[in-house]
Amino acid sequence: MSSSVAPADLPVPGRSDRDDTSYELAQEGATKTKRVKQRLTSRGATIAALIIAVVWTLPTFGLFVSSFRPEDEIRNNGWWTIFQNPGFTLANYQDVLLSSSASSPQLGSYFVNSLAIAIPGTLFPLVLASLAAYAFAWIKFKGSNALFILVFALQIVPLQMALIPLLQMFSLGLRFGETQILPGLPAGNYAQVWIAHTIFALPLAIFLLHNFISEIPGEVIEAARVDGAGHGQVFFRIIIPLALPAIASFGIFQFLWVWNDLLVALVFSGGTPDVAPLTQRLAELTGSRGQEWQRLTAAAFVSLVIPLIVFFSLQRYFVRGLLAGSTKG
Repeated sequence: MSSSVAPADLPVPGRSDRDDTSYELAQEGATKTKRVKQRLTSRGATIAALIIAVVWTLPTFGLFVSSFRPEDEIRNNGWWTIFQNPGFTLANYQDVLLSSSASSPQLGSYFVNSLAIAIPGTLFPLVLASLAAYAFAWIKFKGSNALFILVFALQIVPLQMALIPLLQMFSLGLRFGETQILPGLPAGNYAQVWIAHTIFALPLAIFLLHNFISEIPGEVIEAARVDGAGHGQVFFRIIIPLALPAIASFGIFQFLWVWNDLLVALVFSGGTPDVAPLTQRLAELTGSRGQEWQRLTAAAFVSLVIPLIVFFSLQRYFVRGLLAGSTKG
């Protein structure tokens, strides 16, 4: 009686059991990836994404329509009645951009203030977080794990809890007993706002950049060290180019957060017009009883110009940063 052997059970010359296991794991991973892709690209997921996009965009579209409507139309009719009660005007944008009256000053100086706050408020935490993330990932020192956990835990501290202590430190300085370690900073300057934004952004920035930098293959770092490269050369010539997508992604988020921030700028700028950002002026444009709605809608869309330029300029890095790590493992 002869027994037959299935072709799949026959041994393949030059192929070990380890190769078979790797092949099976690869096939299983490809099957899981295909299954997840099918779920994400299913008809139900597409319909849900379209519904979310419409719900999210509809109020913004309403504000855009209202920014071109006269004041009387805004007060008496909703923006959705634009076809029944048509009426468009550019007076709202002219009032916001060109008027120099006390009730509606030009937004140019506030644009400069917002740029002077947002650019350093984005660069400072990125530089410090990149250095710290590299140190936590590739420089082993005593207590590094505990220190990293402490930095990670700082993310749960509400921003509002730190406003008053930080403001006291800025105004009175930092003292240790009878010794004055740091002098107080004068109120109403950019330095206070820069330091505040940097402090609040560092925990999340260090955590995110550390996760990306630690995934860089160790062979690349070791090869650079064998060639005589120090930590500075490794950081600037290897880490920065490879981590550029992650740095750009967080830079976009940080810039948008600082640009749209009102609380931190209002507390640490002292409310002075020389340092006040654009968001503070937008809050004032509503009037004492919210009757200047037409100005607020126009000014809001004027303030969107810079964030849109930043996003579309760094869009390719942003997408690469979001997808980074999705094909690893």
